Amino acid sequence: MKKHIVIVGGGFAGINFIKTLGKSEDFHITLVDRNNYHFFPPLIYQVATAFIEPSHISFPFRKLFSDYPNVHFHMGSFLKIDANRQIIETDTGNLEYDHAIIALGTETNFFGMENVQKCALPMKTIHEALYLKNHLLLNLEKASRNEDVEKAKILQNIVIAGGGPTGVELAGMIAEMGVYVAEKEYPEIKMNLSHLYLVDALPSLLAPMSDAAKKTAYENLKKLGVNILLNVSVKDYIDGNVMLSDGKKIKTETLIWTSGVIGREVIGIPETSIGKGRRLLVDEFNRVLGFENIWALGDICLQLTDKNFPKGHPQLAQVAIQQAKLAAKNIQRNQNGNTMQPFVYKDKGSMAIIAKYKAVVDLPKFSYTGFFAWLTWLFIHIIPLTGFRNRIRLALEWFRLFITNNPSIRMILQPTKNSQEK
Repeated sequence: MKKHIVIVGGGFAGINFIKTLGKSEDFHITLVDRNNYHFFPPLIYQVATAFIEPSHISFPFRKLFSDYPNVHFHMGSFLKIDANRQIIETDTGNLEYDHAIIALGTETNFFGMENVQKCALPMKTIHEALYLKNHLLLNLEKASRNEDVEKAKILQNIVIAGGGPTGVELAGMIAEMGVYVAEKEYPEIKMNLSHLYLVDALPSLLAPMSDAAKKTAYENLKKLGVNILLNVSVKDYIDGNVMLSDGKKIKTETLIWTSGVIGREVIGIPETSIGKGRRLLVDEFNRVLGFENIWALGDICLQLTDKNFPKGHPQLAQVAIQQAKLAAKNIQRNQNGNTMQPFVYKDKGSMAIIAKYKAVVDLPKFSYTGFFAWLTWLFIHIIPLTGFRNRIRLALEWFRLFITNNPSIRMILQPTKNSQEK
């Protein structure tokens, strides 16, 4: 009988595991996800700023794996894993497994701040990105008809918490949106009242990247009018006031949270197999410590066996992709009675876009910035997209938008059951 592999999570790790092993005659694979589509997280901020459509970075699982006869999809939210009975429990049914692949990824970490968790705007999913887009556009509409100067200022103030790649890219996009779109389409708004703040507790933006990348990001965002506050963290969000660690406060209705992530909770895994950031501790083959047939891949796992990354790998797409491909091959090797190979991450670098025609790229041996880095960023972010049509559509749309500075998808869509509802 074919061994049954259940994969929980259809992100980079889950998708690449299936692409590697999905046509093997030795296995039957079931993918579990609460959504019926795979999406590309590095570009989600462009959905949130009304620059691209969600469909440009999303692809349905069933269509993706329609040519894989041994692969099936189960739509449902993960509840727990029962290792004794070898069962994955979801809110839509239970699945027995021979091998379980945990690739749930991470969720937003609010560091225990209840008010921030309740009122800030995260940006980890398509749903959250669309909500943020509506929020930004609705605030512009409110500001356009608000005659109270103080209230209009509060509506136009935006605070982004987190100076990593996501925060930097989002700040650059919103700043350019103000220059190219808001000034032209919202003549009623006094743009001199608008202030965009980027807040980070560390002494520099893009902390893990090179000094050249940090300097370029800082200088370019400053030119776009972004107020950069370093060595400062958000401590609370009370009655529309972002409370900072230096005692200052910023009045705003928009606090965007990109400041940290934490592994999704995996009920059924003992505390002894859970490490820092709620990530699952794994051995050199990506098996969860204490188990022979439960594997963890991507952002949710913490592997301390790679001598080049003794504190664990960075939570990047390339790590997830490489781990997934090797884990799939190792399960096949194990099935055939062959020796498994330990995982060693091959660092391919990191990058971030700052503004139009401006980006930073850090490769293992050198770094570069500017227009060529921007082209590199565009090219690299098209390659991993699922589906040829998605790549072509996004490439054409990008170049049109960057040339015209005129995205045209700024519709405020708030679906309801009855079109007459108010």
